[in-house]
This record gives sequence, structure tokens and C-alpha cells, in this order.
Amino acid sequence: MRRVVIVVPSLFTLFNLFFGIWSMVLASRGEFYRAAWYIVFAGILDALDGRVARLSNTGTRFGAELDSLVDVVSFGVAPAFLIYQLEFASGGQAEWIFCYFYVMAAAIRLARFNLTQAGRAKHAFIGLPSPAAGMTLATFYPFTTTGLWQEVARYLPRHHTMQLLVILLTILMVSNVRYATLPRAGLRTARGLLGLATILFILSFGVLEHDAFLFPLGVAYMAYGVLRATILGFFLDAGEDEEAEIAGPIVITDGGRG
Repeated sequence: MRRVVIVVPSLFTLFNLFFGIWSMVLASRGEFYRAAWYIVFAGILDALDGRVARLSNTGTRFGAELDSLVDVVSFGVAPAFLIYQLEFASGGQAEWIFCYFYVMAAAIRLARFNLTQAGRAKHAFIGLPSPAAGMTLATFYPFTTTGLWQEVARYLPRHHTMQLLVILLTILMVSNVRYATLPRAGLRTARGLLGLATILFILSFGVLEHDAFLFPLGVAYMAYGVLRATILGFFLDAGEDEEAEIAGPIVITDGGRG
């Protein structure tokens, strides 16, 4: 029975991968709207797998590594492929490079996370989380189908907006800007009640006004980290245990001299 319970979080992770792959299949067929929302579904499953592992006390190193590999696909490759098919394929011959740098940043972000934060209690992420980046990128297209975008589009051409968005997401994923985790919901403390209210607010508008709500929410989360870092000077300070986070995936150490 214990072995069955241990497998459950990984099943959420594998369904996350399923939706990431399915999104790319749909994007290749020109079904961009559905492809975008399957990346959001992958994000929901990504949020659930970690919570299931913690609640059941079944977190494993295998599960953590699998989660990061799947996230590269679902929130790195899948959003990049969607945006390439939607916007960049018809542009200049070199516009695929935007997608390359985005996927590269997602891979670096997840590798750095595994080295520095995986398995630890987290109050903040170092750099924009790749699921947040992937879902923000994916929900841009549904947002362009709304009346709100029609007002904005008079000032911001879609193609240039997409280029700018990809650049910003790429930079923020590998930055040292801190982003708060989703607040924990509860009924016993003021913080828990605030977390519950926040989650209910996001779920309510995410269901009722998903096309118009989720992309602006992602942009607001991006801006939140940058503004917090700018106003409070909340960039990560370098320390012995934090150098790997700042350096990214390349860390040079002194192996000792004999």
C-alpha cells in the first residue's frame, strides 16, 4: 500500500507531461486556443503533485527530478512551440531564436532550483518560476480574443508585444528576483484566511473570466517581483550557500590541493 501512495504524486506529474505534449500536438494543428489551456491544465497538475507529496509524506528524489524534467517540457518547450507556431513562424527566419532562449532559461531555472531549493521549505522562489512563465506565455493568445485586448492592441501590436513578453520572461526566470509562493490556505490564522481568500479569488475569476483574467494575473505576478526588488532592495545577497543560486548552473569550486 505504501508503494502505491508513493507513486500517486508522480502520476500527477506524468499527467502534467501528457497535457504539455497534447498542447504541442494541438498547436501543430493550428488549434491554438485549446493548446494554450492545456498548458494551464499542466500548471494545475504541477501545483497539485507537490502538495500531494507533502500531505502524504511521499516526496522522493526521483519525484523531484521527474517533476523538473516534465516542467521543462510543459512550461518550456510547449509554450515556446505554441508561440512559435502562432506568431514567430510567419516572421523573420531568425525569430525562432526567441523561443530557443526562452527554453534555455526554463532549463537553467529548473536546474538551479534542483541544486538550491528542491526539498526545502520555500517562502520565496529565486527567479520567476517556470510554471508561472509558461502559463503567462500560454494565456496571452486567449487574452487577445477579449475586448480588453482590442482596446490595448491599438497601442501595442501583437507581434512586438509577444517579442517583449518572451524577452522579459526569459530574463526573469534566470534572475535573482524573489517571487512569493502561493499563500497557504487555512482557517486558524489570519495568514491562512488570507491565503484561502487569495486562492478562492483566483479560482473564481479564473473560471468565470479566464480569457481576460489569467494573462493579466501573470503579468501582475511578473511585475510584483520586479517592483518588490526595486523598492525594497530584495535581490538575493551572495553567501556561501547562495552562490550556486546566483551563478546558475555553472559553479567553480576548489577541489582541494594534495
